[in-house]
Amino acid sequence: MSGKLRIPRRTRAALAVCTAAGLAGAALVTAPTASAAEALSVQYRTSATGATADQVEPWFEVVNTGSTTVPLSDLKLRYYFKSDGPSVSYRFACSWAVKGCGNITGTFGTLANPTATADRYLEIGFTSGAGSLAPGQNTGDMQLRFYRADWQTLTQSDDYSFSGAQTAYANWNKVTLQRAGALVWGTAPAGNNPTTPPTTPPTNPPTTPPTDPNAPALFDDFSYTSSTEPAVQQHGWTVKSGQGGPGVPGATWSPADITFSNSIMNMRLTTNGTAAGTKETELQSTAQKFKFGTYAARVKFDDTPTGGPDGDHVNQTFFAFTPLNAPMDPNYGEQDFEYLPNGGWGEQSNIMYATSWETYNPDPWNAVNTHTESRISYDGWHDLQITIDSNAITYYIDGQVFGTHGEPYLPETGQFIDFNHWLIDLNGQTSTTARSYDQQVDYVYFVKDQVLTPAQVAAKVTGYRTAGTTFTDTVPGS
Repeated sequence: MSGKLRIPRRTRAALAVCTAAGLAGAALVTAPTASAAEALSVQYRTSATGATADQVEPWFEVVNTGSTTVPLSDLKLRYYFKSDGPSVSYRFACSWAVKGCGNITGTFGTLANPTATADRYLEIGFTSGAGSLAPGQNTGDMQLRFYRADWQTLTQSDDYSFSGAQTAYANWNKVTLQRAGALVWGTAPAGNNPTTPPTTPPTNPPTTPPTDPNAPALFDDFSYTSSTEPAVQQHGWTVKSGQGGPGVPGATWSPADITFSNSIMNMRLTTNGTAAGTKETELQSTAQKFKFGTYAARVKFDDTPTGGPDGDHVNQTFFAFTPLNAPMDPNYGEQDFEYLPNGGWGEQSNIMYATSWETYNPDPWNAVNTHTESRISYDGWHDLQITIDSNAITYYIDGQVFGTHGEPYLPETGQFIDFNHWLIDLNGQTSTTARSYDQQVDYVYFVKDQVLTPAQVAAKVTGYRTAGTTFTDTVPGS
């Protein structure tokens, strides 16, 4: 978010520890082949309880109730459902997971023996990066979802594994769990015990998307000498100056504090705890011409100031946005990475947000947005990536999926690309000793209408640098 107050975060902890009365004993099945030493169970809940929904939201925890450690990469979990039609395809997404969304896979398959409540399944797997479950441990929250590829409303009330009444985690035997191919938990729809390999191949096996080498693209290696160099403006960038939001009223946006050295842009935020003594920085594309495609930047975040006391409510960002022209403007949109090294907006310590916006009303405050968050330090260099197509917005950090958001948050119009470094308020640290924080940017890259993997982005950037290309922009104007 580039400068609005944030709605309170979802309270996950309270949901995760609840147990629904009368449901805790519902799952009675573990396969006879599973030894006590290898006992595993699955708990389920949903946050989409309606008979119909925009997306199915099966959330899971896998629990090790045995006495031996279990590698998660050995496990496969299946959720069974009735498709909305023989030609309907589905897409999987992970909104948030304790083990990391990048360590969770989701593929779809068809059942060999369809029933009245199931003809397909979603199979959840784990990469080696998910680690292992020691005795007594569980995976923690896995907030998963899937939706029709055409984003039409789907029916879930007739799905075998669905229960709209299960809004708190409890054992659930209408999903199955395999370990190394052996069924260890749950009951499949009649005649469809899971096998390895699957009886029929997944309907959407993962593939590496092809890329168009001639797709319009922007790449800037920031090979400038100063923010006043004419090439900065000629290459389509605006350096913010003067006063105005976001941030502390009365603070100044300082072009002189955006500097360049060895193809690295440094954006310095300086404050002495007063509005008059606060200088912020922002670089924004002049053209509002970026929409679907892949956005990427390598950014260095800064947890601690250069001299002086720490604790300021600093906001370090990379984002794309369409301006809000009126309250609840339907054409407004925004997708952003925001790192708060010292907290802010009620947070007490470092937190990373990836937020997708549909619209908002500044007064009285009313926000239509969704976000993914992580409460760890991101001090140092990180590869940030956002991919947007007509179905989903996906955020990546260092090659791993950080969050995925869908409708209604997809952009409707062309957008600006922006980096800004600003102070949320003066409440974090009130000392009048001057201090500075640095946010650095190595490069920025955008390719129009192409959803690239992080590896493909890295290859594109390497290709530009190998060719000696420090700047190119073939993206057509809006």
